[in-house]
Amino acid sequence: MEITKNREGNKLTFALDGRLDTITSQQLEKELRTSIDGVAELVFDFENLSYITSAGLRVLSVAQKVMNRQGRMKIIHTQPDVMEVFDVTGLTDIMEIE
Repeated sequence: MEITKNREGNKLTFALDGRLDTITSQQLEKELRTSIDGVAELVFDFENLSYITSAGLRVLSVAQKVMNRQGRMKIIHTQPDVMEVFDVTGLTDIMEIE
């Protein structure tokens, strides 16, 4: 998976390309830990994310908890297969997904 990170002021965007699975979720978690301080808006761009596992969902859930305290988080450009995972797990009810 490729992660592209873009910070503009207090807004941080992560664009993910590939698969967010057990291995790559560790990479994303590390990037988040080193980047999320002082962020008021966290955006995940999933336009090129083709697959997500429970490990990836866990990283997103942890990020959501952090952002509930310091700002807002949203997920944009979600592909149908990934959106189906969000629907089935009920995360569409607790995360802002466009």
